[in-house]
Amino acid sequence: MTEIADIEKKDLLYKGKAKEMFTTNDPDIMWVHYMDQVTAFNGKKKVQMQGKGQTNCEISSLIFTDLAKHGIENHFIKQLDANNQLVKRVKIIPLETVVRNFASGSFEKRYGVEHLMAFEKPVTEFFYKSDELDDPFINDFDAEALNVATEDQMKKIRDIALKVNDRLKEIFSEMNVDLVDFKVEFGMTSDGQLILADEISPDSCRLIDRTTKKSLDKDVFRKGLGALVPVYKELLGRLEKVEDVQ
Repeated sequence: MTEIADIEKKDLLYKGKAKEMFTTNDPDIMWVHYMDQVTAFNGKKKVQMQGKGQTNCEISSLIFTDLAKHGIENHFIKQLDANNQLVKRVKIIPLETVVRNFASGSFEKRYGVEHLMAFEKPVTEFFYKSDELDDPFINDFDAEALNVATEDQMKKIRDIALKVNDRLKEIFSEMNVDLVDFKVEFGMTSDGQLILADEISPDSCRLIDRTTKKSLDKDVFRKGLGALVPVYKELLGRLEKVEDVQ
């Protein structure tokens, strides 16, 4: 692997809703740029917000570093500056893995249950990554039939996601925050290892302040509850005060 100090950004490989991915002079390392763009409803609602990319980059960097310390392999290598990271190159498995501790979002609508109903144990769900199909719900058998993931991969994804949930709940509890749910993605490295990838930030989590019951995540934008970036910065400030996450 090329020395980190010698890594150079090359070609734009992918531009998503919140990040741009660039190749580098090392085939196993990607350069990630967090954009100042906020989207909701699969890109149907989209605006530019200065400072949003930097805040998410810093939050995700801290969390991925912490997860690695707790034995959860992931793609994060290093935060380069305010908006840029280096990560291991992976082939993303086209699944969004969602872990829920409370009822919200599509689960709440699908089953007509009380908002923020607490679950006795976490609920794990999968969604097929497809903007054209609006990311439909998918189960293990569907994923295998579509050659999205094998039975063993689905089991490993579920096991890792639940370990991530355990650690995130500990982190956010110290911040006086309830982790309602979160979305993660996984990918395969060049040597065939399945690892956690993408990002973990208030873009991909639902977070509720335990005292005020206010949202500290992208629901602020989805529901028009106020300015988003100050909320993200408040969350980052709390995260930076968690002693173990340093």
